[in-house]
Amino acid sequence: MLVSWLTVEPWPPWYDRLVLMFQREVADRIVAAPGSNSYGRLSVLAGWRTEARILFDVSRLAFLPHPKVTSSVVRLVPRANPLCCDRHALERVTKSAFGQRRKMLRQSLKTLGADTLHLLEAAAIEPTARAEEIPVAGFVALARALSGSNGKRRT
Repeated sequence: MLVSWLTVEPWPPWYDRLVLMFQREVADRIVAAPGSNSYGRLSVLAGWRTEARILFDVSRLAFLPHPKVTSSVVRLVPRANPLCCDRHALERVTKSAFGQRRKMLRQSLKTLGADTLHLLEAAAIEPTARAEEIPVAGFVALARALSGSNGKRRT
């Protein structure tokens, strides 16, 4: 559900903020920064269109029966002007890149069926980089290169 809310069209969305509760592990993935172990596809999609922040944790003791995990409340505020790219291309790029997250991008992006080295060059990303090292802007640049929409206004 969160991915569909993050990729809704048109943008900005109908909501002015989302305040949602997730298992702490998922919340960490949503707000993770590049280079962290939790950074992944969900981090990129959330960071692309929203400012995401963990507000507080909710103890497992607050629920009956007690779950085995801690929960966290996350606030996502839509960015008025997210970086422009085709959302379908961004979803494809992140799925491909993080599908084999320990591999270098020159290898993991081959599943896109495009010239991987050309995409990476167009996005100014080193072919030896790994997905968890690339900031949101880098994934947007890859999506633009994939869709051929460099300079065109799409969100």
